[in-house]
Amino acid sequence: QVQLVESGGGSVQPGGSLRLSCATSRSIFRLYRIGWYRQAPGKQREFVADISTINAAAYEDSVKGRFTISRDDAKSTVNLQMNSLKPEDTAVYYCNAVYADVVSGRDEHWGQGTQVTVST
Repeated sequence: QVQLVESGGGSVQPGGSLRLSCATSRSIFRLYRIGWYRQAPGKQREFVADISTINAAAYEDSVKGRFTISRDDAKSTVNLQMNSLKPEDTAVYYCNAVYADVVSGRDEHWGQGTQVTVST
């Protein structure tokens, strides 16, 4: 059973920072592209950022320059550093791991979610 264990959510004032972490098994970490999605109340889940096994990162436009995703090889963990947080960043953040190739097809897993709240 694939496990994605998220941590680091919480409440912060606008302009503040939080760091989310997603820990997984060594095999998942080595092979899967891992990233973060978020879902605000009444809205659809949306892509935030992800990073490939060769450290190629991608970001949703609204978080570029504020969020940084990185891989910690020693801990098989993907971190999302979130700076200059805004109220509109408030959401449940989900870790996602996906693997796809032409032979095996696609395999995808989700974490349980962690709440991020940005308010005064």
